[in-house]
Amino acid sequence: MGIKPSYIKNIGIALLAKQREYFTNNFEENKIQLASSAVIGSKKVRNRIAGYITRKMNSKKRT
Repeated sequence: MGIKPSYIKNIGIALLAKQREYFTNNFEENKIQLASSAVIGSKKVRNRIAGYITRKMNSKKRT
């Protein structure tokens, strides 16, 4: 995969801080929620943020 750009992390962390209860560990659901809660012009960026949020939600469940 590689290192995520800082803007992906910053947006993902900010959204999780404000709206954690709306996100799940399912990528498809996070994509839909992200489209309704944030204005992101690019589908690629939206998907990367949704993937980052999904990964963060999954890592929280394991610990």
